[in-house]
Amino acid sequence: MKQTWRWFGPHDVVSIDEIVQAGATGVVSALHHIPAGEAWAGREIAKRQGEIARRADGSASGLAWDVVESLPVAEEIKIQSGDWRRCIENYLTSLENIASAGIAVVCYNFMPVLDWTRTQLSYELPTGARCMRFDFIDFAAFDICILERDGADRDFPEDVVEQARARHAGMSDAARQHLLHAIVAGLPGANQSLSMTQLRELLAAYRDIDRDAMIKHHHDFLAEVAPTAERLGLRLCCHPDDPPFPLLGLPRIASTEADYARIVAAAPSPANGVALCSGSLGVNPENDLPGMMRRLGAHVHFLHLRNVRREEQRFPGAFHEAAHLEGDTDMVALLKAVLEEETRRKAQGRADWSIPMRPDHGHEIADDRNRSPQPGYPLIGRLRGLAELRGVAIGLGGDVQ
Repeated sequence: MKQTWRWFGPHDVVSIDEIVQAGATGVVSALHHIPAGEAWAGREIAKRQGEIARRADGSASGLAWDVVESLPVAEEIKIQSGDWRRCIENYLTSLENIASAGIAVVCYNFMPVLDWTRTQLSYELPTGARCMRFDFIDFAAFDICILERDGADRDFPEDVVEQARARHAGMSDAARQHLLHAIVAGLPGANQSLSMTQLRELLAAYRDIDRDAMIKHHHDFLAEVAPTAERLGLRLCCHPDDPPFPLLGLPRIASTEADYARIVAAAPSPANGVALCSGSLGVNPENDLPGMMRRLGAHVHFLHLRNVRREEQRFPGAFHEAAHLEGDTDMVALLKAVLEEETRRKAQGRADWSIPMRPDHGHEIADDRNRSPQPGYPLIGRLRGLAELRGVAIGLGGDVQ
């Protein structure tokens, strides 16, 4: 496995020097300042590569930009409205420029409106560590009572609606603002100033888009981009829904093993694959992560390794992000399946036998609590996760790069 580390660019509170010290050997990054639907220019890609390649003192870091995460898919493409054809052309241009820069893996998602959703960004555990958390009742309270989405109360079980109304009634104004802030943090490019009117407008664009339409639009997207990616030698990988169930009345199309199998079958090509995110998929108790790796491993181009702890029997329900080896996913079994897949690839002579992985998310521990990191992306919590994952892989006899 190739040990990579997500870096948000020069404004990230984690520096390139610290990534080197953590033991990572590659970087996952993106050009977040370029709006979705616009093309990534070669000079911008080269600039980010240069930032990754240098330490603070100007010396070589030994790191390279190995994975693009993510090259965002514009909402126009997802709903096939407006100037979506131009957005496709810009996406293809970006792929050309990414390949010209020598980067081989491109992760994207096809989630409508929300990239990810949590109701708490800094939930304190009994140890004093902080993590992200999702509470289904809190989310229902937001959807029904704060956003006041039309028909929201029909999307939840009756008992959840009752609990959500009661919880909202007991919330202070500050608690409601914290909940809003946590939810809009998962909106691409959004911040605390996003108004309810703006969110309602985003949701209204999907009023006539059901799951079948969303699947078709994703297949249409793959038909447009996979041939170019294959010609360029790129490996595209679709990230799963986070969390893996419908929210805000929006369709979800990458939440289960069946969804993943459909995605890889939609455009048979070495360029079309998936990102296996054990945290996102692991929220659903029906998702067998080691089994998914064994059955779909040939199409897995990127690994997000993190863990979650489901707090109740009900699904959907509440969950929080656990330490990498301590949640409901058997991480040792998953890593064993990953290493078995890499052995198969080596035997087949595949150049991509070493699958890039990153320690996804992490607890805020020790000095992380003073840094105000990007939610889910502290230094020390991820350093701990990377060390644990590396240790398990080496203990299993894996080739860890």
